[in-house]
Amino acid sequence: MQKVFYFVCLLIFATACKVQKSLQQDSKLKQGSTVQQPITIEQQAKQTILEKPELIPAHVGISLFDSKTGKFLYNYQSDKYFIPASNTKIFTCYAAMKNLGDSIVAFEYLPDEENIALRFTGDPSFLHPDFEEQRAFDFLKLNAPKITIVAPRYNATAFGNGWAWNDYDADYSPERSPMPIYGNLVYFGKIGNRITVTPKAFKDSLVIFSSTEDGRFAIDRDKDQNSFTVVKSNRVFNATAIPFVVKKEMDQLMIPLLEDTLNRVLNYANAVAIDQPNWKKFYSQPTDSLLKIMMHRSDNFFAEQALLMVGNEKIGVMDDPKIIDTLLKSDMLGMPHKPRWVDGSGLSRYNMMTPQDFIWILNKMKKEQPWERIKTIFPTGNTGTLGGLYKGYENKIFAKTGTLTGHVALSGFIITNQGRELIFSIMVNAHQSAAGTIRKHLEQFLTSVINEY
Repeated sequence: MQKVFYFVCLLIFATACKVQKSLQQDSKLKQGSTVQQPITIEQQAKQTILEKPELIPAHVGISLFDSKTGKFLYNYQSDKYFIPASNTKIFTCYAAMKNLGDSIVAFEYLPDEENIALRFTGDPSFLHPDFEEQRAFDFLKLNAPKITIVAPRYNATAFGNGWAWNDYDADYSPERSPMPIYGNLVYFGKIGNRITVTPKAFKDSLVIFSSTEDGRFAIDRDKDQNSFTVVKSNRVFNATAIPFVVKKEMDQLMIPLLEDTLNRVLNYANAVAIDQPNWKKFYSQPTDSLLKIMMHRSDNFFAEQALLMVGNEKIGVMDDPKIIDTLLKSDMLGMPHKPRWVDGSGLSRYNMMTPQDFIWILNKMKKEQPWERIKTIFPTGNTGTLGGLYKGYENKIFAKTGTLTGHVALSGFIITNQGRELIFSIMVNAHQSAAGTIRKHLEQFLTSVINEY
Protein backbone atom coordinates (compact mmCIF):
# COMPACT_ATOMS: atom_id res chain seq x y z
CA MET A 1 0.00 0.00 0.00
CA GLN A 2 2.86 2.30 0.87
CA LYS A 3 4.48 1.66 -2.58
CA VAL A 4 1.26 2.61 -4.34
CA PHE A 5 1.11 5.82 -2.34
CA TYR A 6 4.70 6.77 -3.33
CA PHE A 7 3.97 6.00 -7.02
CA VAL A 8 0.88 8.22 -7.01
CA CYS A 9 2.83 11.08 -5.41
CA LEU A 10 5.60 10.73 -8.01
CA LEU A 11 3.09 10.79 -10.85
CA ILE A 12 1.42 13.93 -9.45
CA PHE A 13 4.83 15.63 -9.12
CA ALA A 14 5.84 14.81 -12.73
CA THR A 15 2.53 16.05 -14.07
CA ALA A 16 2.86 19.29 -12.12
CA CYS A 17 6.35 19.86 -13.53
CA LYS A 18 5.12 19.27 -17.06
CA VAL A 19 2.26 21.70 -16.58
CA GLN A 20 4.63 24.27 -15.04
CA LYS A 21 7.02 23.94 -18.02
CA SER A 22 4.13 24.37 -20.46
CA LEU A 23 2.93 27.46 -18.60
CA GLN A 24 6.46 28.91 -18.69
CA GLN A 25 6.62 28.35 -22.46
CA ASP A 26 3.21 29.98 -22.90
CA SER A 27 4.41 32.92 -20.82
CA LYS A 28 7.54 33.32 -22.98
CA LEU A 29 5.46 33.20 -26.15
CA LYS A 30 3.21 35.94 -24.78
CA GLN A 31 6.31 38.02 -24.06
CA GLY A 32 7.42 37.78 -27.73
CA SER A 33 9.72 34.74 -27.59
CA THR A 34 9.20 32.12 -30.36
CA VAL A 35 10.07 28.47 -30.69
CA GLN A 36 12.11 27.98 -33.89
CA GLN A 37 10.59 25.53 -36.36
CA PRO A 38 12.55 24.26 -39.39
CA ILE A 39 11.53 26.05 -42.56
CA THR A 40 10.35 23.83 -45.40
CA ILE A 41 11.72 23.91 -48.95
CA GLU A 42 8.35 25.20 -50.11
CA GLN A 43 8.57 28.09 -47.66
CA GLN A 44 12.15 28.82 -48.74
CA ALA A 45 11.10 28.87 -52.39
CA LYS A 46 8.32 31.32 -51.61
CA GLN A 47 10.47 33.63 -49.50
CA THR A 48 13.53 33.71 -51.77
CA ILE A 49 11.99 33.39 -55.24
CA LEU A 50 8.24 33.14 -55.75
CA GLU A 51 7.16 36.08 -53.56
CA LYS A 52 9.89 38.47 -54.69
CA PRO A 53 8.40 41.53 -56.43
CA GLU A 54 10.68 41.06 -59.46
CA LEU A 55 9.47 37.49 -59.94
CA ILE A 56 5.76 37.67 -59.15
CA PRO A 57 4.86 38.65 -62.77
CA ALA A 58 7.34 36.16 -64.28
CA HIS A 59 6.94 32.50 -65.19
CA VAL A 60 8.92 30.32 -62.77
CA GLY A 61 9.63 26.59 -62.62
CA ILE A 62 11.53 24.82 -59.84
CA SER A 63 12.47 21.18 -59.38
CA LEU A 64 14.60 19.62 -56.65
CA PHE A 65 15.47 15.92 -56.76
CA ASP A 66 17.31 13.51 -54.44
CA SER A 67 19.45 11.35 -56.72
CA LYS A 68 20.07 8.74 -54.00
CA THR A 69 16.45 8.07 -53.10
CA GLY A 70 15.11 8.81 -56.60
CA LYS A 71 12.44 11.09 -55.15
CA PHE A 72 11.51 14.73 -55.78
CA LEU A 73 11.82 16.98 -52.76
CA TYR A 74 10.01 19.89 -54.35
CA ASN A 75 8.28 20.77 -57.61
CA TYR A 76 6.74 24.04 -58.70
CA GLN A 77 5.49 24.20 -62.29
CA SER A 78 8.32 21.80 -63.12
CA ASP A 79 6.26 20.10 -65.84
CA LYS A 80 5.75 23.38 -67.73
CA TYR A 81 7.82 24.35 -70.77
CA PHE A 82 10.35 27.17 -70.56
CA ILE A 83 12.91 28.77 -72.86
CA PRO A 84 16.11 27.35 -71.34
CA ALA A 85 18.71 29.69 -72.92
CA SER A 86 22.20 28.26 -72.36
CA ASN A 87 20.89 25.46 -70.16
CA THR A 88 20.46 23.83 -73.58
CA LYS A 89 24.23 23.23 -73.43
CA ILE A 90 23.54 20.57 -70.78
CA PHE A 91 21.82 18.48 -73.47
CA THR A 92 24.75 19.06 -75.83
CA CYS A 93 27.29 18.30 -73.11
CA TYR A 94 25.61 15.00 -72.28
CA ALA A 95 25.55 14.01 -75.97
CA ALA A 96 29.24 14.92 -76.37
CA MET A 97 30.33 13.11 -73.21
CA LYS A 98 28.56 9.98 -74.40
CA ASN A 99 29.50 10.00 -78.10
CA LEU A 100 32.77 11.86 -78.73
CA GLY A 101 35.13 9.59 -76.81
CA ASP A 102 38.24 10.79 -75.01
CA SER A 103 39.49 13.04 -77.83
CA ILE A 104 38.09 15.22 -80.59
CA VAL A 105 38.43 14.10 -84.20
CA ALA A 106 40.14 16.96 -86.05
CA PHE A 107 39.70 15.33 -89.45
CA GLU A 108 39.52 12.00 -91.23
CA TYR A 109 42.16 11.11 -93.80
CA LEU A 110 43.43 8.51 -96.24
CA PRO A 111 47.17 8.13 -95.64
CA ASP A 112 49.43 8.28 -98.68
CA GLU A 113 53.07 9.21 -99.08
CA GLU A 114 52.37 11.52 -102.04
CA ASN A 115 48.84 12.84 -101.61
CA ILE A 116 46.74 12.76 -98.43
CA ALA A 117 42.98 12.93 -98.90
CA LEU A 118 41.44 14.73 -95.95
CA ARG A 119 37.99 15.80 -94.80
CA PHE A 120 37.23 18.03 -91.85
CA THR A 121 34.79 17.07 -89.11
CA GLY A 122 33.82 20.35 -87.43
CA ASP A 123 36.56 20.57 -84.77
CA PRO A 124 36.31 24.14 -83.35
CA SER A 125 39.71 23.98 -81.64
CA PHE A 126 41.66 24.19 -84.93
CA LEU A 127 43.96 27.25 -84.62
CA HIS A 128 41.73 28.57 -81.85
CA PRO A 129 43.67 30.81 -79.41
CA ASP A 130 42.26 28.88 -76.43
CA PHE A 131 44.37 25.87 -77.44
CA GLU A 132 48.12 26.30 -77.43
CA GLU A 133 48.88 22.80 -78.73
CA GLN A 134 47.81 22.38 -82.36
CA ARG A 135 48.52 18.79 -83.37
CA ALA A 136 46.24 18.93 -86.41
CA PHE A 137 47.96 22.01 -87.78
CA ASP A 138 51.40 20.48 -87.21
CA PHE A 139 50.31 17.34 -89.05
CA LEU A 140 49.16 19.32 -92.10
CA LYS A 141 52.28 21.44 -92.09
CA LEU A 142 54.80 18.62 -91.94
CA ASN A 143 53.25 15.75 -93.86
CA ALA A 144 52.76 14.74 -97.51
CA PRO A 145 53.78 17.15 -100.29
CA LYS A 146 50.19 17.18 -101.57
CA ILE A 147 46.99 17.44 -99.57
CA THR A 148 43.57 17.17 -101.16
CA ILE A 149 40.68 18.35 -99.05
CA VAL A 150 37.43 16.61 -99.93
CA ALA A 151 33.96 17.95 -99.23
CA PRO A 152 32.85 17.20 -95.67
CA ARG A 153 29.77 15.30 -94.67
CA TYR A 154 27.95 18.48 -93.76
CA ASN A 155 24.35 19.60 -94.00
CA ALA A 156 23.89 22.57 -91.70
CA THR A 157 23.38 26.31 -92.02
CA ALA A 158 25.71 29.05 -90.81
CA PHE A 159 23.15 30.21 -88.24
CA GLY A 160 20.91 28.08 -86.05
CA ASN A 161 17.15 27.96 -86.30
CA GLY A 162 15.68 30.95 -84.47
CA TRP A 163 18.90 32.90 -83.85
CA ALA A 164 18.62 36.68 -83.64
CA TRP A 165 19.70 38.06 -87.04
CA ASN A 166 21.30 41.20 -85.61
CA ASP A 167 23.80 39.20 -83.57
CA TYR A 168 25.73 38.52 -86.78
CA ASP A 169 28.71 40.62 -85.62
CA ALA A 170 28.69 39.55 -81.96
CA ASP A 171 31.65 37.49 -80.77
CA TYR A 172 29.30 35.07 -78.99
CA SER A 173 27.64 33.87 -82.21
CA PRO A 174 30.22 32.92 -84.86
CA GLU A 175 28.88 31.12 -87.90
CA ARG A 176 28.95 27.34 -87.89
CA SER A 177 31.04 25.46 -90.42
CA PRO A 178 32.51 22.03 -91.20
CA MET A 179 36.05 23.41 -91.15
CA PRO A 180 36.36 26.04 -88.40
CA ILE A 181 39.55 28.05 -88.27
CA TYR A 182 40.50 30.63 -85.61
CA GLY A 183 37.06 30.06 -84.06
CA ASN A 184 35.57 31.65 -87.22
CA LEU A 185 36.52 35.03 -85.76
CA VAL A 186 38.72 37.93 -86.82
CA TYR A 187 40.72 39.28 -83.90
CA PHE A 188 41.50 43.00 -83.87
CA GLY A 189 44.04 44.46 -81.47
CA LYS A 190 46.03 47.68 -81.10
CA ILE A 191 49.75 48.37 -80.81
CA GLY A 192 50.37 52.09 -80.55
CA ASN A 193 48.25 53.64 -83.28
CA ARG A 194 48.42 50.50 -85.39
CA ILE A 195 45.52 48.05 -85.59
CA THR A 196 46.53 44.38 -85.67
CA VAL A 197 44.46 41.81 -87.56
CA THR A 198 44.42 38.02 -87.13
CA PRO A 199 44.18 36.11 -89.45
CA LYS A 200 46.38 38.35 -91.59
CA ALA A 201 44.32 37.45 -94.67
CA PHE A 202 41.64 39.89 -93.45
CA LYS A 203 44.02 42.83 -93.20
CA ASP A 204 43.01 44.20 -96.60
CA SER A 205 39.33 43.88 -95.61
CA LEU A 206 39.72 46.62 -92.98
CA VAL A 207 38.90 50.18 -94.07
CA ILE A 208 39.83 53.09 -91.81
CA PHE A 209 37.51 56.07 -92.24
CA SER A 210 38.31 57.65 -88.91
CA SER A 211 41.44 58.68 -87.04
CA THR A 212 42.64 56.23 -84.40
CA GLU A 213 45.10 58.58 -82.70
CA ASP A 214 42.93 59.31 -79.64
CA GLY A 215 42.14 55.60 -79.31
CA ARG A 216 38.36 56.18 -79.33
CA PHE A 217 37.01 54.02 -82.09
CA ALA A 218 35.22 50.76 -82.82
CA ILE A 219 35.18 48.27 -85.67
CA ASP A 220 32.00 47.34 -87.52
CA ARG A 221 31.36 44.60 -90.06
CA ASP A 222 29.06 44.64 -93.05
CA LYS A 223 26.14 42.28 -92.53
CA ASP A 224 26.61 40.21 -95.69
CA GLN A 225 30.32 40.32 -96.43
CA ASN A 226 33.74 40.42 -94.83
CA SER A 227 34.12 44.17 -94.96
CA PHE A 228 35.31 45.76 -91.70
CA THR A 229 35.27 49.48 -90.97
CA VAL A 230 36.85 51.64 -88.26
CA VAL A 231 34.28 54.11 -86.94
CA LYS A 232 34.26 56.80 -84.26
CA SER A 233 33.25 55.76 -80.76
CA ASN A 234 32.92 57.29 -77.30
CA ARG A 235 34.90 54.38 -75.85
CA VAL A 236 38.60 53.65 -75.98
CA PHE A 237 39.29 50.66 -78.21
CA ASN A 238 41.13 47.78 -76.59
CA ALA A 239 40.56 44.59 -78.55
CA THR A 240 37.62 42.84 -80.18
CA ALA A 241 36.70 39.70 -82.05
CA ILE A 242 34.14 39.78 -84.85
CA PRO A 243 32.74 36.74 -86.68
CA PHE A 244 33.60 36.50 -90.36
CA VAL A 245 31.16 35.38 -93.03
CA VAL A 246 31.74 31.71 -93.79
CA LYS A 247 31.36 31.14 -97.52
CA LYS A 248 29.22 28.19 -98.54
CA GLU A 249 31.90 26.68 -100.77
CA MET A 250 35.04 25.87 -98.79
CA ASP A 251 37.38 26.95 -101.59
CA GLN A 252 35.93 30.49 -101.48
CA LEU A 253 37.33 31.31 -98.03
CA MET A 254 38.19 28.51 -95.63
CA ILE A 255 40.77 26.72 -97.77
CA PRO A 256 42.46 30.01 -98.83
CA LEU A 257 42.65 30.92 -95.12
CA LEU A 258 44.28 27.59 -94.36
CA GLU A 259 46.65 27.94 -97.32
CA ASP A 260 47.68 31.36 -96.09
CA THR A 261 48.35 30.00 -92.60
CA LEU A 262 50.18 26.88 -93.80
CA ASN A 263 51.99 28.79 -96.53
CA ARG A 264 51.31 26.00 -98.98
CA VAL A 265 48.88 25.17 -101.80
CA LEU A 266 46.03 22.75 -101.12
CA ASN A 267 43.89 20.84 -103.58
CA TYR A 268 40.13 20.71 -103.21
CA ALA A 269 37.69 18.06 -104.41
CA ASN A 270 34.16 19.42 -104.36
CA ALA A 271 32.56 16.03 -103.91
CA VAL A 272 31.80 13.90 -100.88
CA ALA A 273 34.24 11.00 -100.87
CA ILE A 274 32.89 7.47 -100.77
CA ASP A 275 33.45 5.93 -97.36
CA GLN A 276 36.19 3.36 -97.24
CA PRO A 277 37.26 1.17 -94.35
CA ASN A 278 40.78 2.59 -94.40
CA TRP A 279 39.77 6.16 -93.51
CA LYS A 280 41.67 7.08 -90.37
CA LYS A 281 40.88 9.61 -87.67
CA PHE A 282 43.29 12.26 -86.51
CA TYR A 283 42.65 13.48 -82.97
CA SER A 284 43.37 17.02 -81.79
CA GLN A 285 42.32 17.88 -78.21
CA PRO A 286 40.96 16.01 -75.18
CA THR A 287 37.18 16.16 -75.40
CA ASP A 288 36.84 17.42 -71.83
CA SER A 289 39.15 20.37 -72.46
CA LEU A 290 36.63 21.62 -75.02
CA LEU A 291 33.58 20.80 -72.88
CA LYS A 292 35.03 22.53 -69.83
CA ILE A 293 35.45 25.80 -71.75
CA MET A 294 32.02 25.34 -73.32
CA MET A 295 30.35 25.03 -69.92
CA HIS A 296 32.50 27.45 -67.90
CA ARG A 297 32.38 30.26 -70.46
CA SER A 298 29.04 29.22 -71.94
CA ASP A 299 30.72 29.21 -75.35
CA ASN A 300 28.04 29.07 -78.04
CA PHE A 301 30.41 28.25 -80.89
CA PHE A 302 31.94 25.28 -79.09
CA ALA A 303 28.45 24.01 -78.25
CA GLU A 304 27.21 24.26 -81.83
CA GLN A 305 30.28 22.55 -83.23
CA ALA A 306 30.19 19.88 -80.52
CA LEU A 307 26.65 18.93 -81.54
CA LEU A 308 27.70 18.78 -85.21
CA MET A 309 30.68 16.59 -84.29
CA VAL A 310 28.33 14.25 -82.42
CA GLY A 311 26.32 14.04 -85.65
CA ASN A 312 29.42 13.17 -87.65
CA GLU A 313 30.30 10.38 -85.21
CA LYS A 314 26.83 8.97 -84.53
CA ILE A 315 24.99 9.29 -87.86
CA GLY A 316 27.82 10.08 -90.30
CA VAL A 317 26.78 13.64 -91.13
CA MET A 318 26.99 17.07 -89.49
CA ASP A 319 23.27 17.85 -89.49
CA ASP A 320 21.80 19.39 -86.33
CA PRO A 321 18.09 18.57 -86.86
CA LYS A 322 18.91 14.95 -87.72
CA ILE A 323 21.27 14.37 -84.82
CA ILE A 324 18.85 15.99 -82.36
CA ASP A 325 16.06 13.72 -83.61
CA THR A 326 18.35 10.70 -83.36
CA LEU A 327 19.47 11.56 -79.82
CA LEU A 328 15.90 12.04 -78.60
CA LYS A 329 15.01 8.61 -79.98
CA SER A 330 18.10 6.85 -78.60
CA ASP A 331 20.38 8.20 -75.87
CA MET A 332 17.69 10.52 -74.51
CA LEU A 333 14.66 8.29 -74.94
CA GLY A 334 12.38 8.34 -71.91
CA MET A 335 12.52 12.02 -71.02
CA PRO A 336 9.43 12.97 -68.96
CA HIS A 337 8.33 15.69 -71.40
CA LYS A 338 9.28 15.75 -75.07
CA PRO A 339 11.42 18.86 -75.51
CA ARG A 340 11.59 21.15 -78.47
CA TRP A 341 15.33 21.17 -79.08
CA VAL A 342 16.63 23.09 -82.08
CA ASP A 343 20.28 24.05 -81.52
CA GLY A 344 23.38 23.15 -79.53
CA SER A 345 23.94 26.40 -77.67
CA GLY A 346 20.57 27.76 -76.57
CA LEU A 347 20.85 30.96 -78.64
CA SER A 348 17.47 30.11 -80.15
CA ARG A 349 14.25 31.07 -78.39
CA TYR A 350 12.58 28.15 -80.17
CA ASN A 351 14.01 25.73 -77.59
CA MET A 352 11.35 24.58 -75.11
CA MET A 353 12.19 22.33 -72.17
CA THR A 354 10.85 21.62 -68.67
CA PRO A 355 12.75 21.65 -65.36
CA GLN A 356 11.94 17.95 -64.98
CA ASP A 357 13.62 17.30 -68.36
CA PHE A 358 16.82 18.77 -66.95
CA ILE A 359 16.51 16.72 -63.78
CA TRP A 360 16.20 13.62 -65.95
CA ILE A 361 19.22 14.35 -68.17
CA LEU A 362 21.42 15.42 -65.23
CA ASN A 363 20.48 12.31 -63.28
CA LYS A 364 21.27 10.17 -66.32
CA MET A 365 24.61 11.94 -66.71
CA LYS A 366 25.45 11.31 -63.05
CA LYS A 367 24.64 7.61 -63.37
CA GLU A 368 26.67 7.11 -66.55
CA GLN A 369 29.68 9.38 -66.08
CA PRO A 370 32.33 9.55 -63.34
CA TRP A 371 31.53 12.24 -60.80
CA GLU A 372 35.06 13.65 -61.06
CA ARG A 373 34.52 14.19 -64.79
CA ILE A 374 31.27 16.07 -64.20
CA LYS A 375 32.89 18.22 -61.49
CA THR A 376 35.67 19.19 -63.90
CA ILE A 377 33.35 20.15 -66.75
CA PHE A 378 30.67 22.04 -64.78
CA PRO A 379 31.47 25.39 -63.10
CA THR A 380 31.42 25.39 -59.32
CA GLY A 381 30.95 28.30 -56.92
CA ASN A 382 32.61 31.58 -57.95
CA THR A 383 34.02 30.12 -61.18
CA GLY A 384 33.09 30.47 -64.85
CA THR A 385 29.65 31.95 -65.34
CA LEU A 386 29.07 31.48 -61.59
CA GLY A 387 31.83 34.02 -60.94
CA GLY A 388 30.89 36.35 -58.08
CA LEU A 389 28.16 33.95 -56.92
CA TYR A 390 28.15 31.08 -54.39
CA LYS A 391 31.35 32.30 -52.72
CA GLY A 392 32.25 29.86 -49.98
CA TYR A 393 30.20 27.16 -51.70
CA GLU A 394 32.98 25.88 -53.93
CA ASN A 395 32.52 22.13 -54.41
CA LYS A 396 28.99 22.45 -53.03
CA ILE A 397 27.39 23.45 -56.33
CA PHE A 398 28.13 22.46 -59.94
CA ALA A 399 25.77 24.12 -62.37
CA LYS A 400 25.16 25.64 -65.79
CA THR A 401 23.70 29.10 -66.16
CA GLY A 402 21.40 30.28 -68.93
CA THR A 403 20.66 33.87 -69.90
CA LEU A 404 18.72 35.58 -72.65
CA THR A 405 17.00 38.94 -72.35
CA GLY A 406 14.04 38.31 -70.02
CA HIS A 407 15.10 34.72 -69.26
CA VAL A 408 17.34 33.20 -66.57
CA ALA A 409 17.97 29.52 -65.89
CA LEU A 410 20.23 27.48 -63.64
CA SER A 411 20.45 23.69 -63.48
CA GLY A 412 22.94 21.33 -61.94
CA PHE A 413 24.03 19.56 -58.77
CA ILE A 414 24.34 20.59 -55.12
CA ILE A 415 25.84 18.79 -52.14
CA THR A 416 24.25 19.86 -48.87
CA ASN A 417 26.05 20.30 -45.56
CA GLN A 418 24.49 17.03 -44.46
CA GLY A 419 26.00 15.26 -47.47
CA ARG A 420 22.84 14.90 -49.54
CA GLU A 421 23.41 14.87 -53.30
CA LEU A 422 20.62 16.81 -54.97
CA ILE A 423 19.86 17.74 -58.57
CA PHE A 424 18.01 20.96 -59.29
CA SER A 425 16.62 23.01 -62.14
CA ILE A 426 15.25 26.54 -61.83
CA MET A 427 13.86 28.36 -64.85
CA VAL A 428 12.61 31.95 -64.98
CA ASN A 429 10.98 33.29 -68.12
CA ALA A 430 9.47 36.67 -69.02
CA HIS A 431 10.96 38.71 -66.19
CA GLN A 432 11.68 42.42 -66.61
CA SER A 433 14.32 42.83 -63.94
CA ALA A 434 18.11 42.76 -64.19
CA ALA A 435 19.46 39.26 -64.73
CA GLY A 436 21.89 39.77 -61.84
CA THR A 437 18.99 40.42 -59.47
CA ILE A 438 17.28 37.19 -60.50
CA ARG A 439 20.51 35.23 -60.07
CA LYS A 440 20.87 36.57 -56.52
CA HIS A 441 17.40 35.31 -55.61
CA LEU A 442 18.26 31.88 -57.00
CA GLU A 443 21.50 31.94 -55.03
CA GLN A 444 19.64 32.71 -51.80
CA PHE A 445 17.32 29.75 -52.34
CA LEU A 446 20.01 27.23 -53.25
CA THR A 447 22.42 28.22 -50.48
CA SER A 448 19.59 27.91 -47.95
CA VAL A 449 18.96 24.37 -49.21
CA ILE A 450 22.68 23.56 -48.97
CA ASN A 451 22.87 24.93 -45.42
CA GLU A 452 19.72 23.37 -43.99
CA TYR A 453 19.40 20.04 -45.74
